[in-house]
Amino acid sequence: MKNEKIRQIFLYKDYFADFYKKQKQKVKEKILWTFRLIETMPQVPVEYLKHIEGTEGLYEIRIQLGSDIFRIFCFFDKCNLIVLANGFQKKTQKTPKQEIAKALKIKEEYESKIKELKIN
Repeated sequence: MKNEKIRQIFLYKDYFADFYKKQKQKVKEKILWTFRLIETMPQVPVEYLKHIEGTEGLYEIRIQLGSDIFRIFCFFDKCNLIVLANGFQKKTQKTPKQEIAKALKIKEEYESKIKELKIN
């Protein structure tokens, strides 16, 4: 049985692509594996997709490969389109505030572009 997509992942501008290009092949494979899981699972475990506390609608896609931890920020447009923002390698327990701020700025930019398109 082929896994049907429940969600669609969307790359907005080059924010995610720039991060992805810099990764080793094994990391890229794990990222793509995680994306497939998120797109096809009816309920995605918090281990792979988690809401960022204290934000409105910002999530992190969580990737672990050995002892390396990566985070890709994203948000939903409607209920089944996941828009990717920035990604980074996590080196500390806490998620760096500047990475969250960057993701929120991307989300804001995306939402204002969408509003603009709907108005015109």
